[in-house]
Amino acid sequence: MAAEPMVHVIDDDESARHSLAFLIDCAGLKVRSYESAIEFLKAVPTLDHGCIVTDIRMPEMSGVDLIGRLKALGVTDPIIVITGHADVPLAIQAMKAGVADFIEKPFSDETILAAIRSALARRSDRDQVQAERDQYLDRKATLSQRERDVLEGLVEGRPNKIIAYDLGISARTVEVYRANIMTKMQAGSLSELVRMIMIARLA
Repeated sequence: MAAEPMVHVIDDDESARHSLAFLIDCAGLKVRSYESAIEFLKAVPTLDHGCIVTDIRMPEMSGVDLIGRLKALGVTDPIIVITGHADVPLAIQAMKAGVADFIEKPFSDETILAAIRSALARRSDRDQVQAERDQYLDRKATLSQRERDVLEGLVEGRPNKIIAYDLGISARTVEVYRANIMTKMQAGSLSELVRMIMIARLA
């Protein structure tokens, strides 16, 4: 079972940070707060995944610089940027860098909570796809090299006779390999098998 997602709040303004963390906690979500981007980066190696809410203008390291560092570290949690009116160009720059959303101050409780829930939902969908992909890769790893050769032919839509000719084996042998592949991959049909392999190839 997947761990409950964590909302990470990064803001150098202590009052704003505590207020937002309290709001998120009251909404029934797990939350952790940090007073700077530097402090958050130190926590990345043991990060509880979920989403990140960061102010854009902070001392030492801005929200935009933090986003760049997180991308370099391979952190894929969705990021919501909080911005003052004067910082909207920076927020647009952050959007181009791949953040999930930006919220302009002052914002309502409903606005920020809706953005957080939307980001967490996208994260959950991505995790589900990754779990499915990992499952198919694990199944594919159980195939022998010859079964993989036959699988490639099946995915490319080649008939058994053509696969047999290409591999220098009989069509009957291809049928045996094909049955083994379907069993090991737990595929109910050829179309389902092809879908599994297409998803696995996205890894």
